[in-house]
Amino acid sequence: MAANTFKLTIHMVASLDGYIAKKDNSVSWFETKDNYEKGIKVSREAMWEFLKTVDCYIMGARTYELAFDLSKTYGWAYGDVPTIVLTHRDLPVERPNIELYSGDPGTLVNERLKPKYKNVWLVGGAMLAKDFICSDLADEIRLSILPIILGDGLLFFDHIGKEQVLHLLNVTAYNTGMVELCYEIKK
Repeated sequence: MAANTFKLTIHMVASLDGYIAKKDNSVSWFETKDNYEKGIKVSREAMWEFLKTVDCYIMGARTYELAFDLSKTYGWAYGDVPTIVLTHRDLPVERPNIELYSGDPGTLVNERLKPKYKNVWLVGGAMLAKDFICSDLADEIRLSILPIILGDGLLFFDHIGKEQVLHLLNVTAYNTGMVELCYEIKK
């Protein structure tokens, strides 16, 4: 990424059949036990180094509530990185780096995020990702596909209502059986 450039990446983890959560919102299926011998193994150190490149996270209210509940057991997954939760509800905020935002997403991106950050990740949920794609606010989609078919649940792309041309930037197969697809959103 060149200096002075802004990139907003939509990152989503999904089953092979396109679900991002079960009907009860559970994601326990994220823990894969598969082993793909040709896949790359990522060390914790490499993962943490990569995560340091993310300047800011954006998420919807339901994703935040799930992350908040999981943080009670596993800790807050997003560290001290500024995290903006798009919601019209009054949600608990127990970390100084978390901000609730109820305004226009375009205003958020163009007036607040672009001048301040370079690498912003939208990490959930499906409705928010759809809004950002339909409003031409996202630059990239990183879809991590896990080796499971759920058969039912919350779809990542459910009636998006817009044809969107993409350009494949990268494909990575991991030793866990996860495959990550990285697409540039053509504008």
